Amino acid sequence: MLASFYGEAGADIVDDIIRESIISTVNAAEVISKLVERGMTAAMAKSVLIDTGIEIAPFDLDQAEITGDLRGKTRAQGLSLGDRACLALAKRIDGRAVTADRAWAAIEDIGVEIVLLRR
Repeated sequence: MLASFYGEAGADIVDDIIRESIISTVNAAEVISKLVERGMTAAMAKSVLIDTGIEIAPFDLDQAEITGDLRGKTRAQGLSLGDRACLALAKRIDGRAVTADRAWAAIEDIGVEIVLLRR
């Protein structure tokens, strides 16, 4: 999502899928935080996020459990809580996770398809 907002490589892929995509409230908080770092108010950033048309799913206890379980399986790649929350949502809905983080390419056997925006 940030690749699209910042016009980075892979933005075209994000733009093509964003209206059919879902993020958790954890990742929505990350997006809003990054936009605030770039000078927006939190309210403006929230509005920008809503305007994309992306579905925002509540982060619940089941996702928290999956996120915690992924800690050991992704530690070597240095995934953050937000990264693991993204993967947990993808796993829960049997979807795919889209990222620009190349470290995710080394993640194996977690039951989630990972799509890299950049190679």
